[in-house]
Amino acid sequence: MAQGLVTVAYIAASILFILALSGLSKQETARRGNVFGIAGMAIAIVATIAAPQVVSYAIIAPAMIIGALIGGYVAKKVEMTGMPQLVAILHSFVGLAAVLVGINSYIDPNSVFTGIEKTIHEVEIFLGVFIGAITFTGSVIAYGKLDGRISGTPLMLPFRHGINAGAVFICLLLGYWFLGVEDHGGIWLLLLMTLIAFAVGAHLVMGIGGADMPVVVSMLNSYSGWAAAATGFMLGNDLLIVTGALVGSSGAILSYIMCRAMNRHFVAVILGGFGTGGGASAAVEGEAVPTSHDNVAEMLSEANEVIIVPGYGMAVAQAQQTVSEITRRLKAKGVNVRFAIHPVAGRLPGHMNVLLAEAKVPYDIVLEMEEINEDFAKTDVVLVIGANDIVNPAAQDDPNSPIAGMPVLECWNARTTVVLKRSMATGYAGVDNPLFYKDNTRMLFGDAKESLDLVLSKIES
Repeated sequence: MAQGLVTVAYIAASILFILALSGLSKQETARRGNVFGIAGMAIAIVATIAAPQVVSYAIIAPAMIIGALIGGYVAKKVEMTGMPQLVAILHSFVGLAAVLVGINSYIDPNSVFTGIEKTIHEVEIFLGVFIGAITFTGSVIAYGKLDGRISGTPLMLPFRHGINAGAVFICLLLGYWFLGVEDHGGIWLLLLMTLIAFAVGAHLVMGIGGADMPVVVSMLNSYSGWAAAATGFMLGNDLLIVTGALVGSSGAILSYIMCRAMNRHFVAVILGGFGTGGGASAAVEGEAVPTSHDNVAEMLSEANEVIIVPGYGMAVAQAQQTVSEITRRLKAKGVNVRFAIHPVAGRLPGHMNVLLAEAKVPYDIVLEMEEINEDFAKTDVVLVIGANDIVNPAAQDDPNSPIAGMPVLECWNARTTVVLKRSMATGYAGVDNPLFYKDNTRMLFGDAKESLDLVLSKIES
């Protein structure tokens, strides 16, 4: 393929990526956004492998086939509950790719630059490898925390902030020396910096509490984008620069939005310490009142206004289809049913929206926190399915709580709140929830899907 056609293809792919981001901003257009993204990536791959610079497919073809087979297998095997972990580990692949490409670009004997071009190229290499290394190990640790293989409790080493700052300073010093070495002799400086950056990435995320993991995943998404952009400059690939910039900027914006939703500062998230288990929080007093499936079905059937608050427990139990059918039956009875979605519900941005869309829940009854929070006071029944921290009144009432100041769904203002949980255990933040002990709260214990199936069976169709 002529270089001119490659450039045209890259422009078309860039436009499709921008349309994909635009489409993914709303539930109604998300499917179309995915189609745009897939089409853009297909064009980008074909144009790249057909570019005149590619003269041999002996290595590229097997690698693509193996990668496609692994990707297809993972796509079929991983359930929606495993999507946060999958996204995290995919970010690590981008980071590792940036590291390997950067090192290879530096030792490439055909890469000959002089003067200012040499300096710019080596800065691109150094930044790409540095960001990629932090992204790689940080994403691996995030995967471990999300998957339960690593404790969600922050690792609080003495002088941890000083350790991170000192490590970054050493990396910058190595970078200064790296730029002054001739004839690819700085490879050992580059490798040493890579090892230090690996340690920084791991320590950075180890020091962040489990409750902040959704923000961390978004942050690592941004890092992976900037690593890709740096790699694009390094390789002189315009499409990689554009794509990396889109991913990096959108990830940064999403991280900001999520931090605002949690009343957290981005720097505070990076420094860690959230989700340590409550510490000096006020003791929760009272007695939880259990209820039965018959009572819940009766309350829902006789209500005029019902709000459903889905959480990670719904995803684990895979109860979204049953929730959708309950919604359908209640609406057939004239009950106004709506869904309240907290920005950090689940363990991935948009996690609950995707589950509900999969279960064919109408988009127009799925509302964000700021759209529906004031309506809880006019609601007869709120059904909380496997959510905990996002409905915790301690965020407003207890200034000593680790989640103090975090905006939450004020479901306790409803006439009756029914909470579906397996037990009285705390949520991902490790904070006790006074909601469970309020006079107008009823607890329905057990697996969410099994409980909702029984409730559904008692609601007349």
